[in-house]
Amino acid sequence: MAKRTIQVYRSYAFKDKDPVIDRLRTVVQDSKKSYRDLHDDCGISLSTLTNWFSGSTRRPQFCTVMAVFRACGVDLKETPYSLRNGRKT
Repeated sequence: MAKRTIQVYRSYAFKDKDPVIDRLRTVVQDSKKSYRDLHDDCGISLSTLTNWFSGSTRRPQFCTVMAVFRACGVDLKETPYSLRNGRKT
């Protein structure tokens, strides 16, 4: 009988909050938009924004994160791992 194995993938384990929150905080600060402006632009509630940046939210939903990025005029793009830091393999 063939032995069955489970392939394990490396995952990012953060200690406090998802790093996307830090990236998003920087984008919001650079855009100079208030939480009220973001709420008006993309419909994300003020309490959600507050919980991301100073509350207990550890892992925000992708669709809400992208809505705020887009309201700030930023879009995330996929970068192949082999092209990061100027390396090409």
